[in-house]
Amino acid sequence: MKENKNMKKGNNLKYLFVVLLLAVAGSSAKAQKTLEVGLFGGTSYYIGDLNPAIPYNMAQLGYGGVVRLNTSPRWTFKLSYSRGKVKGDDLVTKAVANRNLNFVSTINDFSLVSEFNFWDYFTGSKKSFFTPYLFGGVGFFLFNTKALDGTPLQPLGTEGQNAGFDGRKPYAKYGVAFPFGFGFKYSINDKLGLAFEWGMRKTFTDYIDDVSTTYYDNSVNDPYSDPTASHDAYEQRGNSKTNDWYNFTGITLTYKFDLYNKRNCHVGKW
Repeated sequence: MKENKNMKKGNNLKYLFVVLLLAVAGSSAKAQKTLEVGLFGGTSYYIGDLNPAIPYNMAQLGYGGVVRLNTSPRWTFKLSYSRGKVKGDDLVTKAVANRNLNFVSTINDFSLVSEFNFWDYFTGSKKSFFTPYLFGGVGFFLFNTKALDGTPLQPLGTEGQNAGFDGRKPYAKYGVAFPFGFGFKYSINDKLGLAFEWGMRKTFTDYIDDVSTTYYDNSVNDPYSDPTASHDAYEQRGNSKTNDWYNFTGITLTYKFDLYNKRNCHVGKW
């Protein structure tokens, strides 16, 4: 039932992705436009079973690239690629006593979002050169979860997926995400723009950390499933009612390209 619900949520977000693409085309058809291309650098972290509530716990380096289509002083559509590692360790967060699980996963994130500027903003403007903004959209991500010693965890079936325990099957190492967040933009000069951004991704998988449901068989003595070898089948291992989240926070530096006829340009209005 949980997989069916996740599939429905994923399909709904795919439809939203299509609507957002149509909105980009429709809203920018007759607008003065600029394109900004740039690089992102910052940090990445996750919230899940091994780190339930501590932002930036075991944060890692994150980086990527962005393309912004500015359709007006208030609206921007951004396509981005972000890559970063996320980590969790019970010995660090002490999320659950006597569990001693850990993981590291590389996230590859592709997102399309709409940005709303609170104030008029235009890279290169001497009047509208700074604004806070909000953003939201849809994305797709891939992850590859390993133990901190480098052992891939998904192929092991640490919650009985390979054994078909309780009807469980191996989880997918990709999924749909819902990115949202806020930031601040600042125009450095006629061509360069700077932005600071905090962006959370809501996912529809509970396995970025390889932890979701229960232990399955303590007789197997699997150090990656039950490191303390002290839990019985069906004893709680994770919280299957909450999915995992991940975050990218950092700075983006972009270079602006004009996409309109300069003879008809009215930059002063921006």
